Amino acid sequence: MPKFDKSDGELLYVQVSDYVREKIYSKDWGVDEPIPSEHELMDMLHLSRGTVQKGIRQLVDEGLLVQQRGRGTFVVQPVMARPSSNRLLSFGESMSAQGIKYLTRVVKSEVRQAGPLCAENLQIDVGDDYLYLCRVRYVSHRAVMFIESHLNLSVCPGIEDANFEHEALFAAVERTSGHEIGRSEMVYTARTAGKVRGGYLECDEHAPVLELDQLVRLDNGVPFEWGSVWLPANRCVISNETHRA
Repeated sequence: MPKFDKSDGELLYVQVSDYVREKIYSKDWGVDEPIPSEHELMDMLHLSRGTVQKGIRQLVDEGLLVQQRGRGTFVVQPVMARPSSNRLLSFGESMSAQGIKYLTRVVKSEVRQAGPLCAENLQIDVGDDYLYLCRVRYVSHRAVMFIESHLNLSVCPGIEDANFEHEALFAAVERTSGHEIGRSEMVYTARTAGKVRGGYLECDEHAPVLELDQLVRLDNGVPFEWGSVWLPANRCVISNETHRA
């Protein structure tokens, strides 16, 4: 059993979190399996109930554990996977291809004027109109992604009138632009959720998330979307398949 440093009582719960997290990461405690109960952990670790509860709560906030009333605390199974390959799919198309049922909720849709950074990425003039669109995707009633898009209205006229809770973004872009989707450029960055995005993703503001910053172009090379996809840790995974030449 681990030895806990009790010289600083405020850090004991962090040591509990580290112990449980390592059990999960080393696969001693598997996905969808219950971890030991609070009383069992108290006996195992020789710590108070409050300390154990605080340590477990931190992992619940991180998305690594889920507590089910009357059943216990379970290791979380990521609810969706995002395949990474040379084929460009939207997240919605990727989930549909895997047979994952999801719901989309539009939380913000408004026409704004482009600042310098937005104008540079969308290749429009500063002050030009663009559509700022924010959506949350849910799988099994859990928020699995927050999608923040800046859309080029000059190449997708009328797209601001689309119903994005029922029409996929890529489909709306192809319908309004008269072009097919071309290619995308993505940058992956580890972040903490922050208060706003943590609220949308239903996780603690300090919880780890993965941000996918992306610029997507039409088949003629003109950019139509610049934005970010925010994925809470342990609800989504990025998978990839490679072949040796």
